Amino acid sequence: MTTEERATGTPNTVYDLTSVLYHALEGGATYEAYIKDAEENGDGELAEFFRQVQEEDRRRAQRAKELLQSRLSSS
Repeated sequence: MTTEERATGTPNTVYDLTSVLYHALEGGATYEAYIKDAEENGDGELAEFFRQVQEEDRRRAQRAKELLQSRLSSS
């Protein structure tokens, strides 16, 4: 157990997965504003790019959630 794990009682891997999940969800929400900005400027290509990035974050968040659940249920 590392010093950080002893201090928090949480394995680093659980913290790391939680961080990835948080950032993916936060990014997904943020991209809505980026999509709106691109659309308001008539830049469909950029809006589509932001939609793709948002979808990647949704998939990343879902996978992080699955991995986190499996690790929490086994501990």
